Amino acid sequence: MPGERIAIGCDHLGLELKNRLRDHLTERGYDVADFGVDAAEPVDYPDVAGEVAGAVQRGEFGRAVLVCGTGAGMAIVANKVPGVRAVCVSDPYTAERARASNDAQVITFGGQILGAAVALQLLDIWLAAEFQGGRSAPKVAKIGDVERKYSHAP
Repeated sequence: MPGERIAIGCDHLGLELKNRLRDHLTERGYDVADFGVDAAEPVDYPDVAGEVAGAVQRGEFGRAVLVCGTGAGMAIVANKVPGVRAVCVSDPYTAERARASNDAQVITFGGQILGAAVALQLLDIWLAAEFQGGRSAPKVAKIGDVERKYSHAP
């Protein structure tokens, strides 16, 4: 909802799409914190994803958007941060269910595989969705159980 604080970040492959998404969010009244990058110089996506997901974990942001070449790398890194659930999205149904069923706080996109118009649509769908609880709540709790079970693994 407008006024909500949202973090956004990208690597060099996601720069153009990240800028479009950031501007879209700002135009709609969201308070957007841009974690970069802001130049086409090569940047390793784990650096940006880790920083953004950490800010979500600490409660500084309720949601975040990450963009790399495919969106997969950013999702993998964000999901390594305890308590953070990230989903790489490329279709409307997954965008809605990522939030409604999985309570994903982070959405990721592939700057090299999605056009801006599609990514903007998917972002809006995700933002409009709310966690439904119900039958999904115990499943999300089980995600936390798995995370705790393996958090000591090397």
